[in-house]
Amino acid sequence: MGRTLDNGEQNMVMRDELLAYLAGLLRVADFSDYGPNGLQVEGGREIRRIVGGVTACQALVDAAVDRAADALLVHHGYFWNGENPCVVGMKQRRLRALLGADINLLAYHLPLDAHPELGNNARLAQRLDFRVTGDFARPGDRGPAIAMHGEPAAPTTPTALAAHIARCLGREPLHIPAASAQIRRVAWCSGAAQGYLEAAAALGADAFISGEISEHTVHAAREVGIHYYAAGHHATERGGVMALGAHLAEHFGLAFEFVDIPNPV
Repeated sequence: MGRTLDNGEQNMVMRDELLAYLAGLLRVADFSDYGPNGLQVEGGREIRRIVGGVTACQALVDAAVDRAADALLVHHGYFWNGENPCVVGMKQRRLRALLGADINLLAYHLPLDAHPELGNNARLAQRLDFRVTGDFARPGDRGPAIAMHGEPAAPTTPTALAAHIARCLGREPLHIPAASAQIRRVAWCSGAAQGYLEAAAALGADAFISGEISEHTVHAAREVGIHYYAAGHHATERGGVMALGAHLAEHFGLAFEFVDIPNPV
């Protein structure tokens, strides 16, 4: 998947220009995040070819090296809050591969969840054919809201919605059922957003979709009376990097390829 120029010529953008454009496009400064957004590993100054993926794991880094990428664009990068800062083991191997190939690592976490057109949640709505009616946050959240709410294309049943999610994302969701027999209003937040369930119920949503599920989420869903679907962290967060990379390819005339590293979580 992805986009490559076919005119025999590949455009180039300077790294700092690309970073400034992304910072403005994604409103990076507005977010208080769990790790740094933007340039995480410095490579060459000139960028012609970008490889994208969900997580900067070793397999994705190797794919970027194999494709002679100048930049690796991801949703999940490195240097999370509380992470061991020592460059040893797995971290050393990943960084050595990136630095050895002079590849820039660009990572955008919450800003890529929230973007109203290119973000993970906007793309999840598009994939599931939901009409977006607004966004929402949890009490105490800082920065722009990242979760969304809206309506399915037509009222549906809980079982039919589970089947629809499976068809659209290629992964059968875990469904925690509630009493309501019809779903007219839905809320969703990609990735590890199970903590938004009570806020979704407070909006009056009949169903809430996220990527991951926790043990306590089952009890919360049953007690607030909302259908809950855990559709997969990876499966719900492929869309943002794909959309952002395609946008950069078109805007700057760069080559972009999305590499999907399978992940069942």
